[in-house]
Order: sequence, then structure tokens, then C-alpha cells
Amino acid sequence: MGTFITAEIGINHNGDLELAKKLIDLAAEAGCDAVKFQKRTIDKVYTQEYLAGERVSPWGTTQREQKEGLEFGLEEYREIDRYCREKGIEWFASAWDVDSQIFLRQFDLKYNKVASAMLVNDALLQEIAKEKKYTFIATGMSTWEEIDHAVAVFRKYDCPFELMHCNSTYPMKEEDANLLLMHRLKERYGCKVGYSGHEAGVLVSICAAAMGAASIERHITLDRSLYGSDQKASIEPDELKELVKGVRQVEQILGNGEKILSEAEAAVKAKLRG
Repeated sequence: MGTFITAEIGINHNGDLELAKKLIDLAAEAGCDAVKFQKRTIDKVYTQEYLAGERVSPWGTTQREQKEGLEFGLEEYREIDRYCREKGIEWFASAWDVDSQIFLRQFDLKYNKVASAMLVNDALLQEIAKEKKYTFIATGMSTWEEIDHAVAVFRKYDCPFELMHCNSTYPMKEEDANLLLMHRLKERYGCKVGYSGHEAGVLVSICAAAMGAASIERHITLDRSLYGSDQKASIEPDELKELVKGVRQVEQILGNGEKILSEAEAAVKAKLRG
């Protein structure tokens, strides 16, 4: 199995189903394995005080209007589900509350995702782990103790998982990537480790693949100048294609680790060693 590449659409669709479809098209054409969304029950994730706060957006002047403007409901997700099947690409979503996780069960999804912000939400961790679906667990902002606890929950329920090294700054500076931590995660937990990135460009992600990342996840956008808090930490169409191409090249370059004398090398051996 090669590196599993997920194009994180997240909330970059800006509540527009047609924009979401264009981003699905982009991910499928680039050769990604999956696209990912984010699902929230607004009144469960945020306080009423926060939602009443001021925020000027395309949907109004309050935080509530902005948050609700970015949410897809059942009708939209049914169409996303149908469209992804048509395009031959998997989709899944990171739920930010228990109700959202239960909502996602309406669809035959292969994967779950624990967002970095949700790694300490014990009720949500248990709800996800009970499903026993392969789960990507992002580790941004987390201490060893917090990761220890999340891993213990997934092992308690015998749920397959993969940790994702992540630095939760948007966009992340390349010098903050600390990719060597991937090896520490693998040693400490004895599991697969991937990389979830928020940096500009594709170099860090390709380096992560060269270090053996089991998966790569990157936010995608059609245009970084679009409205939205995640757009600037996303990669545009040409960059996504460059990323997938680079990761696949890395897989070939790494090979299988076996010591095999190829026909081409054998011919040189015969010439140089007589």
C-alpha cells in the first residue's frame, strides 16, 4: 500500500456545493485517495455567547451566521456521497461533536478522523473508537500524556488507528515542521504514522513521505485568496498535482529495501569486474 493521500476540503467549500464538487474533481484528477470534510453541530461546539459575537462574513455579521453558512446538512452530504462514488474517490469527515459523528454513520464511510482540536474530547473519542473504522488521529497541540490517553481509548475498543504528526499553526513555517517527531511517535506507540500539514508549498509533505509517512493530508483550495480562515494554509490545484506526483516518485525512489542485482547492474558488473 502506497502513501494514502487525503485532500482536506474542510470548510474551504464556503457552504457552496458546486465549489465542493470542483474541489472533489481536483482531488480525483490529481490522484488523491480521499477527500475530507468537517462536520459540526454549531450549538454543541460553540457557546451561545460566542455565536452572538460579531463577525462580518458573506453570510452576515455574527459568528453564528458565519458558522452556519459553512455547514453542509444531510441533503448536501448525500450529494457529496453520490458524487464521490461517481468520481471513484473515498470521502470522510472529522466530526467536532458526538452528534456530528452519529450523523456521519448514515454513510458507508471507510475512515474516521480525529482533528487535533478534538484529541482531548473523551466522549467523542469513545464514540469514534466504538465504530472500529480505520481512524486518522491528528496530534497537533498535544502533549505526550494527551496522546497516550487517546491511544489508550482506541486500543480499549480495538479500533485500528494511525497517528498523524501535525503542527497546528496556519500556515506553518517550514522550520517548525519537526518531521523527526514522526519516528518518535512510531517508536512510542508502535503504529503507523502519517503527516497532516498546514505549510505553504509541498516540500515538507514530500519530505514526510520520504521519511515513511503512511499518509499525507493537506488542505486544498481553488484559490488561496478566497474567503476563509483555512484558505491561506491550503495548496492550490497545481501544487496538489505536484504533491501527488512527488509522493509517488518518492515511493519509487525508496524501493522495497531488498538487495537485488538488476540486469542493468549485472551487465556493468560483468564489464567492470570481468
